[in-house]
Amino acid sequence: MDGRSSLTGAQRVVAVGLFEEGMGSWAVATRLVAAHDPVKLLYQRWRIHGEGALVAQPGKRAFSFEFKLAVVERFLAGESAMELAAEHALSSPKLVKTWARTYRREGADGLRPKPKGRPRVDRETPPPGSGSESELERLRRENELLKAQVAYLGKLKALREQERR
Repeated sequence: MDGRSSLTGAQRVVAVGLFEEGMGSWAVATRLVAAHDPVKLLYQRWRIHGEGALVAQPGKRAFSFEFKLAVVERFLAGESAMELAAEHALSSPKLVKTWARTYRREGADGLRPKPKGRPRVDRETPPPGSGSESELERLRRENELLKAQVAYLGKLKALREQERR
């Protein structure tokens, strides 16, 4: 079960029992004196998994691009998120809606898996001064640096002389 839920384990067990008796999420939230949103999410999971909604999933599942795209296309064609989540044993109908929102915002490429970790360093373009530049380029860069230093020192000298007056 989700450790971020505001419902305690005992509340979840009672809620699932009440769902099985035919009560809806609002009635259960009122009976438990709990916020409606976590009860509603539990209710949606219960409709998909039954009593399995109380069991924690062993880990995060990864879905292929093709799978996500097929589910989103069916959702956009008019099938309900709840039916799709139940059919594919997804954790929640919210997952289908999240994929659809990403699809609308970023297109199909938004559903592709994102690379993990830090971005790779491009080793083809060497940093300045790394030996692969020609002698002429190095000397020009050094000349520009020296010109900048001379200009800075000249302005610093002028400011010090103004302070003395």
